[in-house]
This record gives sequence, C-alpha cells and structure tokens, in this order.
Amino acid sequence: MIKVLRAGHATFTTPDLDRQIEYYSDMLGLIVTERDKNRAFLATRTGLEAIALERGDKADLTRLSFQVAPDADLAAYARELSEHGVKSEQRNGISPGAARALVFTDLKGTVIELYSDYVFAKDDGKQTVITPLKLGHIAHRVGDVQKVVKFYTEVLGFRVSDWRDDTFAFLRCGVDHHTVNFVVDTAPKLHHIAFEVKDWPEIHRASDFLGKNDIRLVWGPGRHIIGHNVAAYHRNSDDIRVELFCEMDQIKDEALGYFDPRPWHQDRPQVPKTWPKDTLRNYWGFGSHGTFPGYP
Repeated sequence: MIKVLRAGHATFTTPDLDRQIEYYSDMLGLIVTERDKNRAFLATRTGLEAIALERGDKADLTRLSFQVAPDADLAAYARELSEHGVKSEQRNGISPGAARALVFTDLKGTVIELYSDYVFAKDDGKQTVITPLKLGHIAHRVGDVQKVVKFYTEVLGFRVSDWRDDTFAFLRCGVDHHTVNFVVDTAPKLHHIAFEVKDWPEIHRASDFLGKNDIRLVWGPGRHIIGHNVAAYHRNSDDIRVELFCEMDQIKDEALGYFDPRPWHQDRPQVPKTWPKDTLRNYWGFGSHGTFPGYP
C-alpha cells in the first residue's frame, strides 16, 4: 500500500497573482522561494513548502502534494495505482523542493503529487508577526464522502481519526488528528485550508494583526470538540477560507491507538470514534451552542 507521510504544498490558481503573493508573504509570513510572471512557490520558515500559486481565470485548488518515504518506489506505486484503475505518470521538478513526483487525479478531481526526496527551503531572515509551522490540513466538500474516504484509506494509506455521524470524516497520515477532511455537500469544492502555528498566543497576535490589516475573522477563536485544536478562521481576497490552529490532538503511537491525553478530552482515553450528529463545533466561541444560520 502507498503510505502518505505528510502534506506537502497546495496549488491554487488565482486571477490576481501579485495580491495573493503579498497576502501569503506579508500577512501569513511565508517565504517566496521561486517566482516568475505566472507562478510562485512559498514555504514556511521551518523550510516546508506550503503554497504554490499560478495565474488563472478564477481562484481554485488544483493540486495537492504529499510526501512519502525517501526510499519509496514510485514505479511500484504507479503499478499499485493502476491496479485500482488510476492512471499516473512521473513528472520532474514539481516545486523547488521536490525534484520528482508521481502524479494522478483523485476521485474528487484534485491532481495529487506524491514525492519522496525533498530539499528544505532557506529562511530569508525576515521578521513576521505570523509564523506558520506547516500546511496542516485541507478540507473538501464532496458528493460521496464514503467513496472518497475509501480511496484515501485503501489506496493512499490514510487512517480515519473521527467521523461526525456519517457526513464528516477526519483522516490522518501522521501523528496529527487530521491532514485531510471530507464533508458531504451537494456542491463539491474546497472547504478550507489550515496552517499550524506555535501556540494560542500566536493565534491571538495573528487575529489582532489580521484585523489591523482589514482582514476580519469569520469564525473563532474557539476550541473544536472534534480534534480539539484551537482555531481562528478568515478569508483571503480570493475568498479562500484559511484556518490558523494549534494544540491539535495527536496519536503519537499508532500501536496504543489513543490520542495523547489532554485536560480537555471528554473520554479517558480519547480514541477514534463516530461522534453524534448533534456534536457542537466548539467548546467555546462561535458554534459552542445552538445553530447559527448564515454560517460564513
């Protein structure tokens, strides 16, 4: 089985490339590692590529990259994908950090790039208010959540962390509670992307900083009940919902099977499960009680 180890970078098309580069670099503190008139790559100050931007007619998520083990056999992975009826091809130079990748399209129409070897980006030394550690997770609205989850678990080696009834799935590929999320929706599209930051004080500073630059929060800060991460959400100028989070649940030992114990856990131990349909979004903050019409 293919075994994805972590999220790499997400590729977006944008009608205003310069404005999005400015947002990701000046607001979110990412480093521009490569740029030409039609494309740019940005990485975190920890050296991990996070975002690729390409000039296009509309804002859209077009590709996702994931890293596999350095000794992974991409040719063997291609044969395995073929057994599942998935066509793939190897491509070179998908990003400044990834020289070679196996490329295919998943069941929801997103191009997936699997790469093994990676070259870390250098820090440019610029001081920033927000300093993401990594691209944490990507959430999608899909028509058939069961089918998509089956593909990601059986083909790409993801594990299911939690379900909210049978409509919202949280999947992990490493220690973090989720790297991809899938929620049922009649209009399939991106739900949000999320960046991990160091701690709650950084979310506080980031919320103030974004507000001073006329970027208003649309949800949070709050502590989610599923996954237990502290999170705050805003939208960028391309109307992409962006989450900043910290303190997400982790399973540090798959053999043990439970999330690293935290004071706020409802269960002892906290293990992957199906949460009831009426599970609230947050312990505190927006969505911590009742139903809010017009949720942004």
